[in-house]
Amino acid sequence: MENMEQTSGGGGGSTGKWIIGLIVLALVIWGLVAANKNKNGDKGTENKEAGVMEKGPYKVGVLLPLTGDAAVYGEPLRNVIEIAASEINAEGKIKLEVIFEDGKCNGKDATSAIQKLVNVDKVQFVLGGGCSGESLAAIPVAEQAKVVMVSALSTNPKLTGISPYFFRLAPSDSAQGVMDADLANKKGYKTVAALVEQTDYATGVYDVFNTAFTKYDGKTVKEEYPSESGDFRTQLTKLKAANADALLLVSQSATAAGKILKQMQGMNWKPQIIITESLTTDAQFLMDYKDMLEGAYGAEFKISASNEKFKKLSEVYKTKHGKELPYGSFSAAVYDTVYIFADGVNAVGYNGEKLAQWSRTIKNWPGASGDVTIKPDGDSQNAYSLSVVKGGKLEPYTE
Repeated sequence: MENMEQTSGGGGGSTGKWIIGLIVLALVIWGLVAANKNKNGDKGTENKEAGVMEKGPYKVGVLLPLTGDAAVYGEPLRNVIEIAASEINAEGKIKLEVIFEDGKCNGKDATSAIQKLVNVDKVQFVLGGGCSGESLAAIPVAEQAKVVMVSALSTNPKLTGISPYFFRLAPSDSAQGVMDADLANKKGYKTVAALVEQTDYATGVYDVFNTAFTKYDGKTVKEEYPSESGDFRTQLTKLKAANADALLLVSQSATAAGKILKQMQGMNWKPQIIITESLTTDAQFLMDYKDMLEGAYGAEFKISASNEKFKKLSEVYKTKHGKELPYGSFSAAVYDTVYIFADGVNAVGYNGEKLAQWSRTIKNWPGASGDVTIKPDGDSQNAYSLSVVKGGKLEPYTE
């Protein structure tokens, strides 16, 4: 009996150890699975054994100006993003969860927004910024966290090659500024007045224009205004007194530009005007101020009229929101960034570092904004073209 009890006791101990071992092994396996999920995001992980990708949903952050004057861009583009995301989700191949944050078109708020997206929401991909100042401020935070960013709107030349974690579909203002300067030279302008908003975008356009125009022995007379300004008469009076051949109006939004044109009209000043793509892309602005803008020159991020994806987007937007698609080229580019994100996740998984590397392989990607190719410096091969305002609409410029 005693021997049996000892034998029985020994067997029970072995069995207990065996059970404990199984529990430990199960915990180790669970831990490895959990670690793999965390590495690839809270949701939507890669099943490496099966070699397939789960559907998600995958979090995608959005950084746009949703309040302030620049919200005239941010809110319509939010609508475009929601259209693209709903289409992708309806297809069922991949599910997206879109998280919007307000960058307010300035670096301070954009920094707070990107920190929330990266540290709280744990996103691996961000659409934005909208304004160049948003992107310039957000990129260092995203890069440190190895989160990739793509902008359809930010055009400041400083963004070229700024980070392997950033790319953009909008053309650089380095091309726009040179194009405007070349035009001014061909027109025989010797002096160009410039009214420039104090933002990274506007300053970037002006700096490129000024550098290129002075190489032609041209002269610029510049006045600046803060974004919150509503009275521009002091600056306009000085610029009018310069007797310049043309006025370069570099405004972040049509809201301020409209006030400027009204005050110019009150001063009975109607110079030859050169506007930037922030205004040429706003069809409503061109129509509202068609008399003041008649004959104005401007750069345009143009889309082929035969682009079927763009036609479809325009139709869906009008049906859903009861108005024409605003900022055509930039709306198309924003729409494309959502689909690019989905394609990237399907290609390499929900991982910012891999998505950043994948972005540099994008070549002739067929989008609503045209065939997209991303160069090693993160810029796209999209380009500007010169246009002239006639009857409140843009027409191609011909010499």
